[in-house]
Amino acid sequence: MGFLTGFEKFVRTAEPLAMHTWFQLGGPAEFFAEPTCRDELVAVIRRALEQDMPLRMLGRGSNILVRDEGVPGVVIVLAHPSFCEIRVDGTSIAAGAGARLGRVVTTAVHAGLAGLEELVAIPGTMGGALHGNAGVHGSDIGQWTAAATVITDGGEIIQRNREDLVFNYRSSSLDELVILGARLELEEDDPRELARRMQKQWIVRKARQPMGHQSAGCIFKNPPGQHAGELIDSAGLKGTRIGGAVVDPLHANFIVAESGCTSNDVLRLIDLVRDQIEQRFEIELEQEIEIW
Repeated sequence: MGFLTGFEKFVRTAEPLAMHTWFQLGGPAEFFAEPTCRDELVAVIRRALEQDMPLRMLGRGSNILVRDEGVPGVVIVLAHPSFCEIRVDGTSIAAGAGARLGRVVTTAVHAGLAGLEELVAIPGTMGGALHGNAGVHGSDIGQWTAAATVITDGGEIIQRNREDLVFNYRSSSLDELVILGARLELEEDDPRELARRMQKQWIVRKARQPMGHQSAGCIFKNPPGQHAGELIDSAGLKGTRIGGAVVDPLHANFIVAESGCTSNDVLRLIDLVRDQIEQRFEIELEQEIEIW
C-alpha cells in the first residue's frame, strides 16, 4: 500500500514548507498532512510508523528553520478547528495543540484568569509552547500546566498528569510523538488589570523585536545568568551578514532573512555567531530554534 492511499483528501506531496514558516525559507516536505479529526491523525501516524517514515509536527513555524533540501517523511499540521478549541471552566482553561498561544492568553485574560498574560507576544501554537515550555522573564507555560493529552510512539492517546510532567528552561518532558492539548490551572484576577499588564507586555516585547522582516524567534537560548542577545551585541556582531542572512541591528538574538537569502545562509551565520561567542567569552550558545 502506498502511503497516500486513502489519505488523498488531507495529505499532499512536495508541499513547500517556506510558506508555513516565519523565515519563509527551505525546501518541501515529502508528505504534508492536515488531518481534520483525531481518527485521521492517528491513522496517518500509524501508517508512517508502519512504513518507518520520519514524522514531524509543525505549528505556526515561528521557531523552525527548514533546510534548503527540504524534509523527508511526513510533516503534520493541526490547523483544523477540531484541534484548536479553547474552553474555560472555572479557573481552568483547556486548549487544543493547534490553538494559537496568543488566543489562549487573551481568552484567559478576558475570563479574569491570571498567569499567562506575560506570554501574549510569544508566537506559535499551544502544542509548540508546551513542547518547548515557552516563557519570558521567569514566567512560563509549564508552571500552569495541570495535564496534557498526547499520542505515544505506538499511536495510543493518553493523558499525562502534573506529577508526570517536568518543565525546564525552554524544554519539557512532553517528548511524545504528538501533543493534542492541555489543561491549565490559573488564578482569578481583575480582567481590567490583566488586560493592562497584557497590553504593556505586548508593547515592550514588540518594540524589541524585528518587525516587517522574515525572521523567527530567538536563535539561541540565554546562558545561565546572561542574555544571548547582549553577548552577541558585546561581540560587535549586530549587522553581521552572510549572503541574505543578517544579525538583526535591533535585537542581536534575531536573524533576519533579506532578499535572496537561503537557509544555508542562516545556518552559516548561526555557526559564525556561536564560534565568535565561544572564542571571545568561552560560552557555548545553545540553539533555541529548531533546524529541520
